[in-house]
Amino acid sequence: MAHAPIAPRRERREPGEVFGSGFTLFADMLLIGLLTSLACLPVVTAPAAFAAASATLRQAAGNGVQISAGTYGAHLRAHLSARSAALGLVPPLIVVVVLIDAALMRAALPGAPVMAPALALLVLGATVVALRAAALEAPHVLSAREALLRSAADPRGTLLLAGAVILSALLAWSIPLLIALLPGPLAFAATAVDLRSPADAQES
Repeated sequence: MAHAPIAPRRERREPGEVFGSGFTLFADMLLIGLLTSLACLPVVTAPAAFAAASATLRQAAGNGVQISAGTYGAHLRAHLSARSAALGLVPPLIVVVVLIDAALMRAALPGAPVMAPALALLVLGATVVALRAAALEAPHVLSAREALLRSAADPRGTLLLAGAVILSALLAWSIPLLIALLPGPLAFAATAVDLRSPADAQES
């Protein structure tokens, strides 16, 4: 009985496969998610961790190189700096705002029905801008100003990224075990949005 030949494992991706296909893409996002979660544990390293995730995904998209922990580690070391550590103080501030928002929603204070949605939108907007900043290439890496400009210039991409953030928040709330994996899809979404922005700008 003849047996079908087993295809060898590819070291590089075929042209047209932006991030890979099928389970390769799934495995890449799982690996990036776990590595980013580990790198975010000191809290102040969160901006560098997400920037490294985006840079690793961008390199895989451009060169077709398989994603690995070594590649991610190299990008993480390149993005760690005093500036990125200072920006790492922003996530705890966002957490404080979220806690205030939750307290307002539970309280019967005057203005709570207005302030609670406003704070929720503020947190969502800040998260989207932060993700776009982490997905930027040099020399604009972690530039809030450039992220704001691109967010305003590409509202469709901004809405897509906002949807990814909302979906991630719902998954974290409903299935807490997935929290460690969510940075991967978020970095993937931010990188994909940033990669499609130049094409959109050229078409317009």
